[in-house]
This record gives sequence, structure tokens and C-alpha cells, in this order.
Amino acid sequence: MNDVLYITGHRNPDTDSICSAIAYADFKNKTSSIPAIPIRLGSINRETEFILNYFGVEAPKLLPNVKTQILDLDIDKVPSLSPNISIKMAWSIMKKNNIKTLPVSDEDNKLLGLASLSNITSSYMDIWDNNVLSKSGTKLEHIIDTLSGKCIYYSEESEKNFAKIVVAAMQPEGIKEIIEEGDIVICGNRKDAQEMILNSKASLMIVTGNYQISEDILEQAKNTGCSIVQTPYDTFTAARLLPQSIPVSYIMAKDDLIKFKPTDFVDDIKDIMLETRYRTYPVVDEEDKVVGSISRYHLISQNKKKVILVDHNEKTQSVLGLDDAEILEIIDHHRLGDIQTGTPIYFRNEPVGSTATIVASIFFENGVRPSRKIAGILAGGIISDTLLFKSPTSTVMDKLMLKRLSQIANINPEEFAMEMFKAGSSLKGKSVDEVFYGDFKEFFINNTKIAVTQVSTIDDESFNPIEKDIMNLMEKKAKEEKYSLIVLMLTNIFKGGSKLIVAGKHKEFVSQAFNVQLDENSAYVPGVVSRKKQVIPPLTNVISSAVIDEEEEEESQE
Repeated sequence: MNDVLYITGHRNPDTDSICSAIAYADFKNKTSSIPAIPIRLGSINRETEFILNYFGVEAPKLLPNVKTQILDLDIDKVPSLSPNISIKMAWSIMKKNNIKTLPVSDEDNKLLGLASLSNITSSYMDIWDNNVLSKSGTKLEHIIDTLSGKCIYYSEESEKNFAKIVVAAMQPEGIKEIIEEGDIVICGNRKDAQEMILNSKASLMIVTGNYQISEDILEQAKNTGCSIVQTPYDTFTAARLLPQSIPVSYIMAKDDLIKFKPTDFVDDIKDIMLETRYRTYPVVDEEDKVVGSISRYHLISQNKKKVILVDHNEKTQSVLGLDDAEILEIIDHHRLGDIQTGTPIYFRNEPVGSTATIVASIFFENGVRPSRKIAGILAGGIISDTLLFKSPTSTVMDKLMLKRLSQIANINPEEFAMEMFKAGSSLKGKSVDEVFYGDFKEFFINNTKIAVTQVSTIDDESFNPIEKDIMNLMEKKAKEEKYSLIVLMLTNIFKGGSKLIVAGKHKEFVSQAFNVQLDENSAYVPGVVSRKKQVIPPLTNVISSAVIDEEEEEESQE
């Protein structure tokens, strides 16, 4: 198994989510023996991209699902067979490794087929066509190896003309009747029989019992172009072993192979295994190269991905397949959500303006100084989530931590914030979906499904050309996905306020929560810039009261 810690922020990741995941992975790699990998669940926004590029930090890889995959299991690392080796050698390798099925691959390790003890034995139990060596392209070297033989004379031309197999167990006159040009003939030490075999233009003469070859027979073989192999086995044994010299490619299964990739989810392959009931299955990479073998046994001892969550603790905002993963830690600064764990974990939740503030604190508390790059992206995360302390979520801890990180990163916070907000708030070239889903979060409040998305800008007018299309998207989404309310916060970073654009059947929740009158489904609310602290809490109060009122009304009617 790949023993790895996956560190992830929430879906539709914002700057704080991405930067905190990267930084905490860096901390773990410096203080833990298990490798940590930051991942993301969606696209990087422009603001985050600016920060990562500014400090030369690579974006986390996309991993939207943490269900158990084959790559998480301890699958067998098996040797691949060359298609040219004999089935006798293949059999020996299987017995030596106590493996009943092995992949057959080419020189680049690309899968060609599967060789198993069952298809070796079943094919050997069949009545062999006596032309099998010819049809299978068997090489003389494999015949020599299979018969533990010694090549007395080799003719290159003879190997190209192998025909049928003949056992010369009769008088020389009888031999003449059954041997044809190119045949492979097994014989003993009778010189007259050997002469007849050579006169019949056989391609290969196999002499059993390790009998010596006379000089005149050897000379005749050279003249007729017939190879000679000497074997210690008797005639019966040699005849029985000879078919085992055919290449494994001749008997391997190569059609309709069932194979898996390391990235395949275990849940998806279970049913296939149950339906087909093969003993093992090859695992290949994207280039069809063999990486191992998997069986039902591996599924029994299933390992889960180890996950650390940052900047969220609600299931609807987290990575898909979370129930199949093992959550080790949660680092967050939001309200408590609905994620449950089977065992106690390290959970750090602080009422600060940014998860990056908490992650930075963890560095310093453990005597670990972040590098300039890590300090820089953590500073960016704090600036982003606190809107450079214009957000009411900002705390003294955020300010102190930004000052300390800025010194390490060698940046002026105000100047850097201006560049960062300018890069991130531009809507130029963005599609309606990119704008709407850039910072989209879903919430369930007393079984009421709502969503709040936030668009930060320094120029409100840049939103005007797409506002109508955004509104249409919101209404469609609310209707089709049964949202009671969808709110878009168009937040002006420098004015310190937000225009709330609403859709859904319960728009009145916004009017009641903020004591405003909606004008064409929108209202400007000065001073409101934080979804977490200024939007979700009042909406929660209103929605909870609305549910209570409905219940009381039902009781009064009864």
C-alpha cells in the first residue's frame, strides 16, 4: 500500500483552503515519517493562482474522491513472463513463487496475456497435434533446455523448417515410410536408424540416452543440414517432455482479458471479481504495463486512505468517498459540522479569520520555521480570508501571524494584498459557471438546503454584463436541485460591503435576516463581507425560527 497522508481543503477551494493544505502537508513532511500530499477538490481560482505563482509553489494535484483504490492495497508484485520462454520454464517459475497465474509481457513490460497452471495443464492434457512445435514457433534453445540436452550440431536453416514430431521406434525401413522432410525425430543409438533419418532430410534428430554420435553421422548431418541434440532422457521421457518446449505465448490466454488499473476503485471491481471468479487479475498502468496482480484476498484486508481535513468540517463540503477514508485530523476555523469519526482524532478549531493562521501557529508552536515559500502562501491565505482585516472574522492573532509571516516571506502585506486582490477579483474572461461556482458552499440548516457563493471584486461594474445570466443559473439550480435558497454575495473588497443576489422559493429569509427590502431579487448590505460570520449565522436564526413557526401552526390546526 502507498502509506500516504492526503491533506485536503473543501470543494470549490478558495485561497485559504489551498494554501493551508499545502502548508500543513509541508509541516507533516518535516515532522512525520509518513509522506503527506496536499490535494484539491476543484479548480484553482485566479487569486490562489497568483499567490502560488508569486512564490513558485506547485498547485496540489486534483483528487476529488478518496474511496479505496487498488493503489491503496498491498497487491502482489509478480514477475512477468517473456512470451518466448517454454511452458516448462513458466511452470517452474510458478512453482518456485507459489503462484498459479502470471502475466506475460513484452520487452517493455506491456501485457500480452496470462499464463496459468490451469491452461498449461489443460493444454498439455489435450491430444497434441504432432505439428505443434512448428505451429508454435518453438526454438531449438527451448528444446535443448526442456530436454536438458546438448547441441551436437546446429543448422540455422533447420530451425526454420521444423515439421511434425516422430519417434523412430521401428526398423529403418519403417522409418523411411513415416519421416518427411523437416521432421523432428526422436531416436536411440542405432546407427542405421540415424542414417535413415538423415537421408530423409529431417530438420532435427534427438538422440536419447546420451548416446555418442559417430563422426560419420555428424558429417552426414552437416551435409544434410540436420541439427542434432543429445539428451540424457529415455525415448518415452523425451517424447513426453518435448511438447513442454513450446513457447508460453502459444497457450496463454490473450483474448478478452480482465485487467484493472491502480486507480480503479475497489467497490467497482468487487462485482467483476464475483462474476468472473478468476483466481487473480493483472493490474496495469495507463501504458498497459504490468504493475502487479490482485485477487479477492486483497479485498478482505482492505486499507483506507488516510485523510486530514483543513478549512472545513462539513460532509457536504468535503471530498467524495469520505466515509471510506480514515480521517486523522481536522484543522478548521468554521462552525462545527456533521463529520463523524469512528475513533478519537486531533481536532483543532479556533475562532480566527483564517485556517492559515492556525497552520502557521502549529509551525511555530513546534519550533519549525516555515520556508519563505510556505510563509508567503500562508500570508496570502490570511489576507484572502480576512480581506486584509476588513472582515469581522479577523482577530488579533491573524494580524500578529501575518506580520510574522510577511517578515519571513519578505513582502509588504498591503502592497501584496493589492496585487493579489486585483489578480483574483477580475471577472474578465470568466464564464458564468466559473464565477458562480468559484466559491460555492452548500449548507443544511434544520433540514433546509441552502447555498451561499461569494464573488469578491474591486469593481462592481465588471459583474453587470453577466448578472442576468447568473440569476438565470441560480433560479434553475434552485428549482432542479431543490434549494430553498441560493445567495450570491458580490463583495466589494475596498467598500467593505456586499450585494446579496438571491434565488429560490424562500427569498424572504434574506429580507428577514438582514432587514432589507429586495429590489429585483437583490439588496446591498453595507459592512457584510463574511459568509461564515455575517451571513450564515443570521440565516440560521431565521430558518430555525421559520421551521418552529411551521410546526406551531400545524399543532394549532390540530
